[in-house]
Amino acid sequence: MGIVGLGLMGGSLGLDLQALGVVVHGLVRRDAVAERALGRGLASRVGTDPALLQTCGLVVLALPLDLLLQPPPSLMAALPPGALVIDLGSVKAPVLAALQPRLPRFVGCHPMAGTAEAGVDAGQAGLYAGRPWVITPSGQELPADLHLAEALARAVGAVPVRCDAGDHDRAVALVSHLPVLVSAALLLAADEGGDRVAAGFARLLRQLASSGFADTTRVGGGNPALGALMAQGNRDSLLQALALYRLQLDRLTAAVDQQDWQGLRRVLERSADIRPDFL
Repeated sequence: MGIVGLGLMGGSLGLDLQALGVVVHGLVRRDAVAERALGRGLASRVGTDPALLQTCGLVVLALPLDLLLQPPPSLMAALPPGALVIDLGSVKAPVLAALQPRLPRFVGCHPMAGTAEAGVDAGQAGLYAGRPWVITPSGQELPADLHLAEALARAVGAVPVRCDAGDHDRAVALVSHLPVLVSAALLLAADEGGDRVAAGFARLLRQLASSGFADTTRVGGGNPALGALMAQGNRDSLLQALALYRLQLDRLTAAVDQQDWQGLRRVLERSADIRPDFL
């Protein structure tokens, strides 16, 4: 198997597959990254020459979204013609449009797993265990290739979920991409709120930040490049999600401004009721 990119997603996949006895060839862009990836055991072989993929029957593209939308010509030329190619991008409709016409066998995937870490040191065994692994058929895939993508997901402990690419992008805008921006806004609000008063208050804010603040700001403190690429690749759906979030903030603001404590309590009761459905 080949994995192009050995950051959090690709490196974690490499660790899990090798534990199952799979021979993994890892393609990276820099010699220093290749050396570190080999030292961490992320793949059986690691190099910067795309020819490393020639013997692979399955190739996973664990690349940033911009490189999935505009993959390097050298990479496209090196992909074995008979291999099944799978991507792990967090936006699916644009990736399908970019890659499926250019590849004989392609299946779009998005494992819903991750941490705030990035790079060759981020990969960890068991990252995908129990997590949804989205597969977005377009109708052009061979049934056997879809089954192989599902088998890969199950092999690393993930739960395959098939859905339409557009539905996926609208859903992740609400439950994955929106939280990144909301989390970032909360961090910035707390920081700017502290900067507007005495320096001692800014220090106090940081001292009093609890586990609740840590939980609600985790993704906002993650990989900035990844967050920006997700927003760029899923702009329309994310704008719709932001509008819905702004509407809820306006309702909460009105309840507090008008001292409608019963109304506020009803909103909080509703949020408490529906939260278990999302976990």
